[in-house]
Amino acid sequence: MAVVTVSNVSKRFGRVRAVEDVSFEVFPGEIFGILGPNGAGKTTTIRMMMSIFEQDGGTITLFGEPFREEHKQRIGYMPEERGLYKDQKLEPTLVFLATLKGLDDKTARARLEPWMQRLDLWEHRNKQVQELSKGMQQKAQIIATLIHEPDLVVIDEPFTGLDPVNTRLVKEIFQEQRQAGRAIIMSTHQMHQVEALCNRIVLISRGRSVLYGPVSEIKRNFAGNAIILEGEGTFDQLPGVLDARRENGLWHLSLGAGVSPQEIFRALASNPEVAITHFEVAEPSLEDIFVNVVQEEGGLAPTEGQAAREVEHA
Repeated sequence: MAVVTVSNVSKRFGRVRAVEDVSFEVFPGEIFGILGPNGAGKTTTIRMMMSIFEQDGGTITLFGEPFREEHKQRIGYMPEERGLYKDQKLEPTLVFLATLKGLDDKTARARLEPWMQRLDLWEHRNKQVQELSKGMQQKAQIIATLIHEPDLVVIDEPFTGLDPVNTRLVKEIFQEQRQAGRAIIMSTHQMHQVEALCNRIVLISRGRSVLYGPVSEIKRNFAGNAIILEGEGTFDQLPGVLDARRENGLWHLSLGAGVSPQEIFRALASNPEVAITHFEVAEPSLEDIFVNVVQEEGGLAPTEGQAAREVEHA
């Protein structure tokens, strides 16, 4: 049975339709990604799931039924607006937040110490939250989200402020949570983290779900939409190329819908100003697919290089 079922959900704020006809399911033991550009409707969708907003149309069920107050103790939710008390000491703050999720004081403290030891926060337990670095605060938020052992974890931008060592540690924790049978919903603009962690995704653009399914299947469906080039010349102005970037001497091109690699090859072969030493049809990255689909939907204006790929919170 699905832990979360979102069916044809819509939400309007005044004249603005923030979400329209979004549907997806999330199952136990999977990490599910909700993706989309700035203003796409991701956060609005999550807030409807959490019953912070009430949807205008469609249905949402958690654990097979409409949202009930009792569900809160089965959910670990870390929103984009973080919720630690800055002028309070870290340990009592985390104990208090755990008791709000139904743990008694003794159980909360017993669970808290190993979590703080693992995430290198134990020595800082008596510091005020505002004295901690951004990365330490992020790890504390993750503890607060997981300490009551929820069945559903919903987390927005989990890797904000984390260095590579702690990013790897948090990824290990998420995999452990998944292996324990918990459902994890992750919203992030870091496409490589989504690609590494998520079993399935939904991509929301302009309030609609435009891509939904297993990451591996989506990548197979978009095979042929990415090219790797090596050679002399400029390749970022080719007709039919939505995005071009250069990494380690190689050009990575993302092609628009209906544009074949053969068309690009012919255009290059007829251009005397370029010289090709390597041409490869590549499996597109999730980032390539994201840019392709969103630009085709009109959710991002075509821009060049990194600017086109920077996706903020929605």
